[in-house]
Amino acid sequence: MPLKIRVGRKGYITLPKAIRDAVGIEEGDEVLVEIRDGILLKPVRRFDEERLRRALERHVERLRELDSLEPEIGELAEVSLEEEFDG
Repeated sequence: MPLKIRVGRKGYITLPKAIRDAVGIEEGDEVLVEIRDGILLKPVRRFDEERLRRALERHVERLRELDSLEPEIGELAEVSLEEEFDG
Protein backbone atom coordinates (compact mmCIF):
# COMPACT_ATOMS: atom_id res chain seq x y z
CA MET A 1 0.00 0.00 0.00
CA PRO A 2 1.57 3.32 -1.03
CA LEU A 3 2.26 5.88 1.65
CA LYS A 4 2.15 9.61 1.00
CA ILE A 5 5.09 11.51 2.55
CA ARG A 6 5.59 15.26 2.23
CA VAL A 7 8.93 16.58 0.94
CA GLY A 8 10.36 19.33 3.14
CA ARG A 9 11.75 22.70 2.10
CA LYS A 10 15.29 21.39 1.51
CA GLY A 11 14.13 18.19 -0.17
CA TYR A 12 14.19 16.13 3.00
CA ILE A 13 11.74 13.34 3.67
CA THR A 14 11.14 11.53 6.93
CA LEU A 15 10.54 7.79 6.87
CA PRO A 16 7.95 6.93 9.51
CA LYS A 17 9.13 4.67 12.35
CA ALA A 18 6.83 1.83 11.25
CA ILE A 19 8.55 1.74 7.84
CA ARG A 20 12.04 1.96 9.36
CA ASP A 21 11.21 -0.87 11.76
CA ALA A 22 9.70 -3.00 9.00
CA VAL A 23 12.90 -2.93 6.91
CA GLY A 24 15.43 -2.65 9.72
CA ILE A 25 16.65 0.91 9.16
CA GLU A 26 18.20 2.55 12.22
CA GLU A 27 19.62 6.01 12.84
CA GLY A 28 22.90 6.42 11.00
CA ASP A 29 22.18 3.65 8.49
CA GLU A 30 22.64 4.26 4.79
CA VAL A 31 20.12 3.67 2.02
CA LEU A 32 20.69 3.16 -1.68
CA VAL A 33 18.64 5.40 -3.96
CA GLU A 34 17.70 4.07 -7.41
CA ILE A 35 15.81 6.02 -10.02
CA ARG A 36 13.43 3.75 -11.93
CA ASP A 37 9.83 4.54 -12.85
CA GLY A 38 10.03 6.44 -9.57
CA ILE A 39 12.46 6.49 -6.67
CA LEU A 40 13.42 3.27 -4.89
CA LEU A 41 15.09 3.34 -1.47
CA LYS A 42 16.89 0.23 -0.24
CA PRO A 43 18.63 -0.17 3.10
CA VAL A 44 22.34 -0.94 2.82
CA ARG A 45 22.74 -4.23 4.62
CA ARG A 46 25.43 -4.24 7.24
CA PHE A 47 27.48 -7.38 7.50
CA ASP A 48 28.39 -8.94 10.81
CA GLU A 49 32.17 -8.49 11.02
CA GLU A 50 32.45 -10.85 14.00
CA ARG A 51 30.53 -13.58 12.13
CA LEU A 52 32.88 -13.19 9.16
CA ARG A 53 35.95 -13.42 11.43
CA ARG A 54 34.66 -16.61 13.08
CA ALA A 55 33.86 -18.16 9.69
CA LEU A 56 37.36 -17.38 8.41
CA GLU A 57 38.92 -18.87 11.56
CA ARG A 58 36.88 -22.08 11.13
CA HIS A 59 37.89 -22.21 7.47
CA VAL A 60 41.60 -21.85 8.31
CA GLU A 61 41.31 -24.59 10.94
CA ARG A 62 39.67 -26.94 8.42
CA LEU A 63 42.45 -26.23 5.93
CA ARG A 64 45.09 -26.97 8.59
CA GLU A 65 43.53 -30.38 9.14
CA LEU A 66 44.31 -31.42 5.56
CA ASP A 67 47.04 -34.02 5.15
CA SER A 68 48.87 -32.19 2.41
CA LEU A 69 49.32 -28.70 1.03
CA GLU A 70 48.60 -30.18 -2.40
CA PRO A 71 45.13 -31.71 -2.10
CA GLU A 72 43.87 -34.44 -4.34
CA ILE A 73 41.04 -33.73 -6.77
CA GLY A 74 37.80 -33.37 -4.83
CA GLU A 75 39.50 -33.26 -1.42
CA LEU A 76 38.54 -29.61 -0.89
CA ALA A 77 34.90 -30.18 -1.79
CA GLU A 78 34.04 -30.20 1.91
CA VAL A 79 36.16 -27.12 2.66
CA SER A 80 34.18 -24.44 0.86
CA LEU A 81 34.02 -21.01 2.47
CA GLU A 82 30.78 -20.38 0.58
CA GLU A 83 28.90 -22.91 2.72
CA GLU A 84 29.74 -20.82 5.81
CA PHE A 85 27.41 -18.09 4.53
CA ASP A 86 24.51 -20.18 3.21
CA GLY A 87 21.18 -19.60 4.89
